[in-house]
Amino acid sequence: MSPSYKLIQTSFVMGDLKERLLPKPTSISQLGDASSRPFASLRQPFQGVDVLGLKKRGQGVRSWIRVDASSGDSQVIEVDKFTVMRRCDLPARDLRLLDPLFVYPSTILGREKAIVVNLEQIRCIITADEVLLLNSLDSYVLQYVVELQKRLKEVWHLDGSELDRLRGCNGFGGIIGNNNTSSDYLPFEFKALEVALEAACTFLESQASELETEAYPLLDELTSTISTLNLERVRRLKSRLVALTRRVQKVRDEIEQLMDDDGDMAEMYLTEKKKRMESISYGGEQSMESVSAPVSPVSSPPDYRKLEKSLSFARSRHDSMRSSENGKQHIEEMEMLLEAYFVVIDSTLNKLTSLKEYIDDTEDFINIQLDNVRNQLIQFELLLTTATFVVAIFGVVAGIFGMNFPITLFDSPSAFDWVLLITGVAGLLIFASFLWFFKSRRVMPF
Repeated sequence: MSPSYKLIQTSFVMGDLKERLLPKPTSISQLGDASSRPFASLRQPFQGVDVLGLKKRGQGVRSWIRVDASSGDSQVIEVDKFTVMRRCDLPARDLRLLDPLFVYPSTILGREKAIVVNLEQIRCIITADEVLLLNSLDSYVLQYVVELQKRLKEVWHLDGSELDRLRGCNGFGGIIGNNNTSSDYLPFEFKALEVALEAACTFLESQASELETEAYPLLDELTSTISTLNLERVRRLKSRLVALTRRVQKVRDEIEQLMDDDGDMAEMYLTEKKKRMESISYGGEQSMESVSAPVSPVSSPPDYRKLEKSLSFARSRHDSMRSSENGKQHIEEMEMLLEAYFVVIDSTLNKLTSLKEYIDDTEDFINIQLDNVRNQLIQFELLLTTATFVVAIFGVVAGIFGMNFPITLFDSPSAFDWVLLITGVAGLLIFASFLWFFKSRRVMPF
């Protein structure tokens, strides 16, 4: 398959994805007609929300891409921030981190019912049932949706041999039968977070590689030809490097901070918390039914009551031990996930650090070259000053003999030649003395 065919196929897939995900422009007449129609596609994830009414009232309606956890299907919805806050149980401070009008550093926050992710272009809210991603024309956002859908659908398209193989690995059969997690299975929120980390690391790695490809030839050219144009290009390159290093460092620090805090990692296991809440609510309903049921007039024997209490105590103890073991296992799963991408982002940071060190070495080399040229100019200036001093001796002799008073030396016809010869020899001796002094003091390399 030729590269041009692959490029055409990739562009066709991305164009089809944009048509599916991005909202189509709506005319005024269509808006008037739409006010009388129910928003079936919007009311499915957000029941009872009149999006058009909110938009007319100026409640800050934004376009979101919703990816469902069960089916992996994506759709574009338009809701206001208050609805998102109520649905995901998030404060306005956390939701403000996803606002594209503001520039916030990379952040990963674990909350009671959601994970707030702000990693470069990926700004989303991850829950146990869905992912709400800010709609954007950026290619990395669309690739995030495609990759997440692909990983969600891979779980449901495993063949029988693969399922049999996974059932024998760490109790994978319990995953299918009892919906429990193991080392071979990640819950939905972990998959969504993993794709977000992968997209951010890939984006930063591509920028680092692009900067590295541009930097090394430019620095080599600068070492051979020091010019104002090359220095300006290196200055811009270094400013871009510093900005990119700061962003990579922030992502690395955020991942490291999560790895150091077991409580934050435990907060991110949304599926387990959801199942626990459902079991608690189901147990509450069962207890209410048992209380409301009629009591038999015949009382139970005392031995039966003691046996029932002991069984309930053992069951509660077993459940608590099981939940603690599951929590430790989930923390290990999250820690391994974060550690994998910590290694990737740390490698990118090391690459940028090496590039910065190479730029610093180049600057030191250029400074050494400039210092060498400056020293040569100083040496030449010193020689020129010494020669000027020697020539000045002839001016002193000419000034003395140019005075207007009679002497017998002017009567000799060879007096001028002698004066010129003696002055020249004295000047040469003085110049040679200066050179010997400079050499003895190692001022000039002779």
